Amino acid sequence: MSDRPRVFVSRVLPGGAAPRSPLALLHDAADVDVWEAHTPPSPEALLHRAEGADALLTVLTERVDGALLDAAPRVRVVANMAVGYDNIDVPACTERGVLVTNTPGVLTDATADMTWALLLAAARRLPEGDAALRGGAWGPWHPTWLLGHRVSGATLGIVGPGRIGRAVAERARGFGMTVLYAGRRAVADFPGTFVPLDDLLARADYVSMHVPLTPETTRMCDASFFARMRPDAIFVNTTRGGVVDQPALIEALRLGRIAGAGLDVMTPEPLPVDDPLLTAPHLVVAPHLGSATLETRTAMARLAVEGVIAGLARRAPSNAVNPEALTVGRRR
Repeated sequence: MSDRPRVFVSRVLPGGAAPRSPLALLHDAADVDVWEAHTPPSPEALLHRAEGADALLTVLTERVDGALLDAAPRVRVVANMAVGYDNIDVPACTERGVLVTNTPGVLTDATADMTWALLLAAARRLPEGDAALRGGAWGPWHPTWLLGHRVSGATLGIVGPGRIGRAVAERARGFGMTVLYAGRRAVADFPGTFVPLDDLLARADYVSMHVPLTPETTRMCDASFFARMRPDAIFVNTTRGGVVDQPALIEALRLGRIAGAGLDVMTPEPLPVDDPLLTAPHLVVAPHLGSATLETRTAMARLAVEGVIAGLARRAPSNAVNPEALTVGRRR
């Protein structure tokens, strides 16, 4: 039996096991067990595969909590291939000396680009135009058909001035937009004006969400939130579906309380085809494609692998979520 550490990887990584791929790098350091299916492992399958592992490389569909860690006492590091880590019970990991890492930074530009893709598609009603053309409803030119909303010179509101929020705001310069942002505090050198959230909602033509999913932000975009937006404003969310009260968004769109929305994230994921969200008007949806470029996903995988290797060596990399876990002591 090998004396090398064992790592369970919960999904096939970009590049496969080709030379110099993230998975090849991991194979050089450990014995690797990969979940080969495109569908996520069930909680029971995850537990079974984790029981003999020293490290887990997870994606956002895998829930890692105290119960799983107690059943898998050898696990010393959990590397989450995502920026957000709301699927990981970080306090439970810290209490057990399990290092948690994430993948910040490398997906900033890809997600900011996706935010703009949704914003522009919703503003100019591209999916409706595409459907009309394919459905044979493209008739003679008419001055009031499929009127959208201007982007150049409009006001963009950023809720959550982190890395991705900043990147979205920087792209607004090319459109000559006024940028407002709201958060816990003003951020040095942020390319916009810090305002209270109520002020932002009352003034912005476009509201883009970039907050992490926490107990405080869960369903923060509720009926009151949408009521405070302008009726001609468009809402965009590329962070986590849980920050939105989806029934409230559906109602706001159906009643015309806001002009449109673009979503890359929703609850649940995958979204059933009969979900009421998909019947809402003036809505553009994408199946969580924010980081979905080959370059970005490969960089995320590499950063996650580096987190595994560092954690197994009991080192805290720069992307450690809970470096204090290393002071708790090595698990058996």
